[in-house]
Amino acid sequence: MLKSLKTEVKPTPEQRVTLLKAIGTCRFVYNLFLAEADKRYEEGQKYMGAYDFSIWLNHEYLPRNPDKRWIKESNAKAVKQAIINADSAYKRFFKNQSGHPKFKKKGVNEPSYYFVRNGRNQPIVCERHRIKIPGLGWVTLKEYGYFPTETNVIHSGSISLHAGRFFCSVLVEVPNPEPVKPQTEGIGVDLGIKSFAVVSDGREFPNINKTRKVRKLEKKLKREQRRLSRKRGSHEKNSKKGKDSSKRYNKQRLKVQKLHYRLDCIRKDYLRQMVASLVKAKPEFVAIEDLNVSGMMKNRHLSKAVTQQNFRGFRDFLTRKCKIYGIPLRVIDKWYPSSKTCHFCGRVKSDLKLSDRTYVCESCGRLIGRDLNAALNIRDTMRYVFA
Repeated sequence: MLKSLKTEVKPTPEQRVTLLKAIGTCRFVYNLFLAEADKRYEEGQKYMGAYDFSIWLNHEYLPRNPDKRWIKESNAKAVKQAIINADSAYKRFFKNQSGHPKFKKKGVNEPSYYFVRNGRNQPIVCERHRIKIPGLGWVTLKEYGYFPTETNVIHSGSISLHAGRFFCSVLVEVPNPEPVKPQTEGIGVDLGIKSFAVVSDGREFPNINKTRKVRKLEKKLKREQRRLSRKRGSHEKNSKKGKDSSKRYNKQRLKVQKLHYRLDCIRKDYLRQMVASLVKAKPEFVAIEDLNVSGMMKNRHLSKAVTQQNFRGFRDFLTRKCKIYGIPLRVIDKWYPSSKTCHFCGRVKSDLKLSDRTYVCESCGRLIGRDLNAALNIRDTMRYVFA
């Protein structure tokens, strides 16, 4: 089984310059592919794939543009991977699987430095505290012992830049874990905004965005964004004159990026802990709703709260963990009225409001929490498909 591991690295000043040059080259080549593909499409010419574009770049574009010879200074495999990524994005657009690929902007969408082992005789060597990357040499890891040190275990990897910090992600080969034996009955999970999740066994996971720590960081982010907005005027004037951004603007933008990244890490770590607690119970199955997030986002009063909850991230983490440990994941039909249906008698209460936090059944007289009732219905319904 292939598994991705990611940790922060500490490159030397010389390695930082090499990485920034390579990342800038990958971004330029990616945008060049999109520009050339758009041009050929408008002129009615045949689409040029990644392999043909690589030949065109080396034999036609660079000879005609000798000032762009700096492209050859970066790692060839990193540049090739940027071309492959652009080709994949364009093909998804042709298949109506995504929108038109966007051009990558400096400081906003940073590509990564891709590296791969050169056969089994030239593996990617990793030690407890450092990793040897082609084109860079030994790079120090901030988290010791996180990457495996066995030979021929690491297949490939990449180095990316986030909020001024470099992160190394590697693809390693690990043995398949044995499927777990169910020790408890199946569970249903109802996702919401007041509480992030309520489980059919009675557990409740609070909303992390309502904690004092997150609110304090959001308040700080609000202040730093206002400061960045006040510096945007001089930044736009420099852009019109063809000059680089001011140092103060870049420094303030980095502060905002670091706060965004810290909040993102807090929320993702909470999701991972939640998924781990659900899987460690070794249930017979896990059932969740296929939420209509796009419809929920249309409510301007709830759109920000829905975005912060990151329901899609939770589903991705849960799907991955259930697949690893062999736990069936049931995804319930998005139009199933789990909150409006009484778990005990099956009566549907069509006039249930969002403000009604307690479900009172008019037929059987049962009184139960709204979210717990929905979680029990999600667990017991058969209107599902396996993910």
